[in-house]
Amino acid sequence: MKQLLNTKIENDALGKPASKSVNITSLKTLLPLLTLISSLFIFQHASAQEANYDNGKKYTIEEITVAGETSFSEQTIISFSELRKGQQIMMPGKEISRAIKKLWNSNLFNNIEIYAKDIQGDKVFLEIRLSDLPELNNVQISGIRKGKKDKVIEENKLNKGVKVTENLITTTKNYLVNKYQKDGYLNSKVTISTREVKDSIQKSRVDMSIFIDKGKKVKVKDIVFTGNEVITDRKLRKAMKNTKKKKIYRLFKRSKYIEADYKEDLKSVIDKFKENGYRDARIISDSLEIINKKNIALHIEVEEGELYTFGDIDFIGNTVYSDDYLKRILRIDKGDTYNGVLLEKRIADDTKPDALDITNLYQNNGYLFSTINPVEVSAEGNVIDLEIRIVEGKPVHFNNITVVGNEVTNDHVIYRELHTRPGQLYSKSNVVRTIRELSQLGFFDAEQIGTNFLNPNPNEGTIDLEYSLVETGSSQIELQGGYGGGGFIGTLGLSFNNFSLRNILNLDAYKPVPRGDGQKLSLRLQASQFFQTYSFSFTEPWLGGKKPVQFSTSLSHTKQFLYDYTTGKADRDKRFNITGITVGLAKRLTVPDDYFTLSQALTFQHYNLKNYNTGLFTFGDGYSNNLAYTIGLTRNNTANDPIYPVRGSNFSVSAKLTLPYSLFNNVDYKALSDERDELSEFVSDANNPVDDRTNANNRIAEIDQERFKWLEFYKIKFRADWYTELAKNLVLRPSLEFGFLGAYNNNRGVIPFERFFLGGDGLGSYSLDGREAIALRGYPNQSIQPMDQFGNISNDGGTIYNKFSLELRYPITLKQSAKIYVLGFMEGGVAYNNFQDYNPFDLKRSAGLGLRIFMPAFGLLGIDFGHGFDPVPGSTTKNGWETHFIIGQQF
Repeated sequence: MKQLLNTKIENDALGKPASKSVNITSLKTLLPLLTLISSLFIFQHASAQEANYDNGKKYTIEEITVAGETSFSEQTIISFSELRKGQQIMMPGKEISRAIKKLWNSNLFNNIEIYAKDIQGDKVFLEIRLSDLPELNNVQISGIRKGKKDKVIEENKLNKGVKVTENLITTTKNYLVNKYQKDGYLNSKVTISTREVKDSIQKSRVDMSIFIDKGKKVKVKDIVFTGNEVITDRKLRKAMKNTKKKKIYRLFKRSKYIEADYKEDLKSVIDKFKENGYRDARIISDSLEIINKKNIALHIEVEEGELYTFGDIDFIGNTVYSDDYLKRILRIDKGDTYNGVLLEKRIADDTKPDALDITNLYQNNGYLFSTINPVEVSAEGNVIDLEIRIVEGKPVHFNNITVVGNEVTNDHVIYRELHTRPGQLYSKSNVVRTIRELSQLGFFDAEQIGTNFLNPNPNEGTIDLEYSLVETGSSQIELQGGYGGGGFIGTLGLSFNNFSLRNILNLDAYKPVPRGDGQKLSLRLQASQFFQTYSFSFTEPWLGGKKPVQFSTSLSHTKQFLYDYTTGKADRDKRFNITGITVGLAKRLTVPDDYFTLSQALTFQHYNLKNYNTGLFTFGDGYSNNLAYTIGLTRNNTANDPIYPVRGSNFSVSAKLTLPYSLFNNVDYKALSDERDELSEFVSDANNPVDDRTNANNRIAEIDQERFKWLEFYKIKFRADWYTELAKNLVLRPSLEFGFLGAYNNNRGVIPFERFFLGGDGLGSYSLDGREAIALRGYPNQSIQPMDQFGNISNDGGTIYNKFSLELRYPITLKQSAKIYVLGFMEGGVAYNNFQDYNPFDLKRSAGLGLRIFMPAFGLLGIDFGHGFDPVPGSTTKNGWETHFIIGQQF
């Protein structure tokens, strides 16, 4: 007779009867019970001497055999059980229970039973009966995106071949439920089922199916505070940056409950009390009330405590800076309401790397190993006396400075941008500035620029610094095609932003072009049946390689042909050519600070017309020359990503000037002006003979050819942009700009070139008259023409303009492969022809939404939907909605 030594353990998740199963997660609790059961169910062979169950009896294992569906060898299973032939065991006793536990804990077996097949005197013959746990064959997950499925499999180790236990199923289910509940899906449900499959060798395998029903994120319908008497519920809710009460007007911060964010917000609530002097404030309890499947309410009970003020503040250990100087940095006086949050920021503000605090004061002057700790020494009468204990340490100098990760960009391009040098006194501000400069290059992922401090030696006062970089594609291609102006227009543009001119003859460097020296080479071709434009530009940011003096040059040539209405093609005999060249230098200044850049450029343009009689020019045959000098001053301290700056500002002012030719060319422009006015009146009178009017027009063309043979003007422009981070990555960008085109000689007049055309996307396409297209979303391109006080409209562009803009940005992703952000904007602009009519606040207003996508290979792309609230000049109805496509530029 086969005697049972212990009951079996089954796994109900694999389809076994639930009445015979034991919950694996409760195994530790059941082990004492299993030991008892194993003792109670030991039977002797019928012919054997009756055992003494009360006292137990010692037996020697004579033989151990294995039975059941298993792929493991008999010896392997016996080894797992740690039972052996010749071993003495007590029956009843703990050895059998321990053997079952060992086999169970291996996570390889199921339905484990140990029998006494026979007992002969003091010898026992044991049989271990079990079956292998099934292996995982395949996992199917439904209810979530494919990218999320891989993460579930990875994090729960649901790999093919893993043993499927109830513990694996339970932990996977709990993981998914907890994960989605923490993300605000409080009604999430997870169902896991298994199906047994047999392979060719009859090995036990199962397919696992996981169905995830996340449900909808619950909204926070209300946040209820109790116990607060001084600080209102509204202020406490406002302090919670991530967990917001549901409101209709909430756009950029949706109401949702995420447990981790909520816990952080509870800390912010306490900080709000500390900011107002309630140092001992605490949260007594918080709870979540489920209103329905869509809404919850949060209940937070607080205890404010008593109001505290600052008392005496003493500095201990400072030798480099005096107490008075440190107090000026601290900016906290005796008697001020206690503010623990402010105190921490004045000691060390982790949210602003360049903050004016005591830690940065020391860190920016070499004291890398300094520590500053505020200690409360007294709190009598609700007055907090503080000692700010300072350990200054030795000044630290940089030892070795290295750069890693630059696979394309040459070392010298990076090292010349570093504001940290070996042997230099350590300065945190210089490290921060270096990170900014490297990000501004545009060759590296700004989000992944890191600093690693190596080999710190406080005794010697040295440290090594390593900058880690991740290269990003910096070259861009522009390929466009479309119909306009009566035919197909094609555009091909190539911009190599990390070019290497010195390797131009090195064939091995073409990958696909020579790269790595930080130079910029751009080529652009735009053509249709009626015009062709070719342009080339080259920029060397460090001329000579020693100082930050930027050299740039550009060449361009444009051909324009008139339309022949008889043939429907371009008339090659009626053409207009523009050839231009520009040479410029820009130098980084040190005064007032090294964020300033002084730029200078010399530009020459030659306009040549042959039979080109259009409304654009008053003479059809002749030429004009434009020799202009441009000087500009800019200050750019935006940080850190040039594509998505979150703080800082950018100012620029420039003047474009020509020589005052009218002072020395001996031309009587007053006489020409008077004659032109007289002829213009004659031409406009319909009663004058046609032939005479034609002659008058020809004479006007001759006069204008003389007036504009050499263009004479000056042009002033100003622009300012500010970037402010309202919340994490939520950026407010106000900006303003102004432009004025003037003449030295009133008799010569303002030139018809170089004027300002407002409206639309600001993309100039091909501008024959040197016009500047100024973006004003919500209106058609170049539609905001000057209008005088009598309602007369000029279609020649403005000589004065100003524009105001307010933009709110929020990123969707700032990854290296693509940076995407959404924006909302309000702006207004206006153009005039003279200061007599100029009113800077009589604006054409608009508002709208937009999207920007930056990909390294294609540059900046975007789309804006703008609503114009005012009519364009010449219309009486508001303009309404306009769609604008943005290519390769920032507004």
